[in-house]
Amino acid sequence: MNVTPAPHGDWTASEELAERMIPLIGSLKREHDVVTSLHGHRLLGLSATGLVEVHDRVAQLGHEQLPLDDTLAVLEAVHALAPGASSLDVARLAEGYAESELPLDAYLAQALAPAIGATPAAPTDVVLYGFGRIGRLLARILIAHTGGGSGLRLRAIVVRRGSENDLVKRASLLLRDSVHGRFAGSVTVDEEAEQIIANGTRIQVIYSGDPASVDYTAYGIHDAIVVDNTGRWRDEEGLSRHLEATGVARVLLTAPGKGALKNIVHGINDDTITADDRIITAASCTTNAITPVLKAIDEAYGIVRGHVETVHSFTNDQNLIDNFHSGDRRGRSAVLNMVITETGAAKAVARALPELEGKLTGSAIRVPTPDVSLAVLHLSLERPAERTELNDYLRRVSLHSKLRQQIDYVESPEVVSTDFVGSHRAGIVDGLATIANDRDIVLYVWYDNEYGYSCQVIRVLEVMAGSHPIVLPARREVTLHA
Repeated sequence: MNVTPAPHGDWTASEELAERMIPLIGSLKREHDVVTSLHGHRLLGLSATGLVEVHDRVAQLGHEQLPLDDTLAVLEAVHALAPGASSLDVARLAEGYAESELPLDAYLAQALAPAIGATPAAPTDVVLYGFGRIGRLLARILIAHTGGGSGLRLRAIVVRRGSENDLVKRASLLLRDSVHGRFAGSVTVDEEAEQIIANGTRIQVIYSGDPASVDYTAYGIHDAIVVDNTGRWRDEEGLSRHLEATGVARVLLTAPGKGALKNIVHGINDDTITADDRIITAASCTTNAITPVLKAIDEAYGIVRGHVETVHSFTNDQNLIDNFHSGDRRGRSAVLNMVITETGAAKAVARALPELEGKLTGSAIRVPTPDVSLAVLHLSLERPAERTELNDYLRRVSLHSKLRQQIDYVESPEVVSTDFVGSHRAGIVDGLATIANDRDIVLYVWYDNEYGYSCQVIRVLEVMAGSHPIVLPARREVTLHA
């Protein structure tokens, strides 16, 4: 198998190769709980055209072009091995094979050994408290991850009734999204049972304004993790109200927490989660985007101090047109203005990376785009950095390290913010924008502040449930010079 960049050839041949992949991808998911991806882009559910497109897309984002026949060869060999519940990146398996001196079957048997015989995790009930921008994306991801070794089972959403036809409207918002597109599959409602049915998953809609008053066991829900995506309560006292409800075991907040609550950035400090932690917070989208990159830089060069400037898409707490807002400047129209505002993301980094305590400042500009933001990191280092070496290090971190689920890397003179809508990574380093001047550097990190953050929340949720699937090929340590 040749994994060097090569043209696809004529369209008909490319489409035929992609068509042969579809049953393999589906069979791996249904029969073995194996989810396949290409540099983090899920393959399940894609059409033949979509599979060709995703190969081109990852190449345009700076990865080496993986020929379709190489992808097919890896999928066929993986299918023959019949691994157990796991998440497999086909592109990285192909790269690993190219670096090895083994036949493909032998290499895959070695690389996938941890997944041979792996069984799906015991299911954990999940309840979404709130169904806004983040809540609906979490629902999409949870539904897509049904099976695949995740072990998370979306059972219910809790909202306040907004209208007589509330159920139909909630289902419609799950089905259609102006930023992220149409839901991949079928969404219907069972009005009598007050349920949304998405790709066969029955989701109970519970109407309540008080977390403590819900009896989840009445709906067959037990020992659930409640994911509070309302942001209404951020401290232990407020979030503990969820634990007063019957059927709830733990709580995860999709916002920075206050007080002594653990703020978790997956890939950084998720290993500090214990069974005794009944309430966890998943920090903010910006903190999740910048912390992994800052950790990688600090490990290689040492960070003396820095400033983080976030160019952030507007959010639904801003006004469409000028109106009163309790926050400074945020009352002005979000779609007509750039708005200077505050951010706690830089200071919050230290809650996940204590070694950066007191070293970072931060500010933010809200801009009139609906999704995808950009963090500009101005950093002073202990050791000098050379631009090419710095970029190569970050590229290798994104491909092979323990942070590869969090950090992506792109080198393209044509990418813009909309190219990163739907990115599964917490942040994407734009290598062409990197500036290095001895001990002073500037890094530009794109992030989908909705979907990329939601993926991080799901990863924290999987750790809390003890159901994080095996991710292969195995990560390895990446250093500055190796």
